[in-house]
Amino acid sequence: MDAVRLIVRSGRALAAAGDAPEILAEVWQAQALAQAIGSRLAVAGPPELRGEAIGLTELAGRGCGVLHTPELAPGELRAAQLTELGDARQALMSLGTLLGEIGIALVGVACAADDEGAYWQCMEGIDAADESRDRVREMLRKLADRDAASPEREAG
Repeated sequence: MDAVRLIVRSGRALAAAGDAPEILAEVWQAQALAQAIGSRLAVAGPPELRGEAIGLTELAGRGCGVLHTPELAPGELRAAQLTELGDARQALMSLGTLLGEIGIALVGVACAADDEGAYWQCMEGIDAADESRDRVREMLRKLADRDAASPEREAG
């Protein structure tokens, strides 16, 4: 399945999640998907994105690592369903939106947390999502710079 469809599916699942454990499971799924997309961009994406894509992979992995891994039935891991990136710009724009949504969801969970451990788990997850989103923004900027330079290369 292409990246944008998986990102949309993750966003819908996050929006439909009810209680904190469901929200945290969806946040984990979204971070795992961001990690898979970063990895795919690092290997097969535009060359100018590879460094940032590696960083995204590491940050999203950290985002998964601070959360408890949810128990998923076979076939439920969305990241494993990623078969193609499709348009890198569209995938990154959608991923940036999803990362913002998981940050907001984690703020809600943190505010309602009953214990300090859960609160700090959410804070670390928010940090990882925010840093991942920064990487996505940087990749989008690099794509825009490349596109702006393309007419100049053709004219020269």
